[in-house]
Amino acid sequence: MEKRQAEEMIELAIRQMDFSYVPYSHFRVGAALLSKNGKIYTGCNIENAGFSSTNCAERTAFFKAVSEGTTEFTAICIVGGKNGVLTGYAAPCGVCRQVMMEFCDPDTFEIILAKSKDEYKIYTLSELLPLGFGPADLA
Repeated sequence: MEKRQAEEMIELAIRQMDFSYVPYSHFRVGAALLSKNGKIYTGCNIENAGFSSTNCAERTAFFKAVSEGTTEFTAICIVGGKNGVLTGYAAPCGVCRQVMMEFCDPDTFEIILAKSKDEYKIYTLSELLPLGFGPADLA
């Protein structure tokens, strides 16, 4: 991934944290998902008093994209922090990794975890979800 594109995705993800609905944890998360056609879909986390009904920023971005007919992706950027302050890397939860496995090539899909525009790490999905179970396993 080019540095310029990673920085653009980080900026978009950071802005998405403003839309988070987090009355319980106060931990804001933003995501920017890059589709293969170049369009970026954004998402934020949305909490619920019934905690299992909470939706992560990553899944919000994926579901928004899929609901608009896009199902091929190249990268996602995820940022997060208590009260919207980025202090560490906000890695995707297991459920989000499984959603990524449904739509992405685990060996090429890139996951950008950022503390700032200048401080970030890039992983492939297979690095964060080794031996992942996906559609190919059901073929």
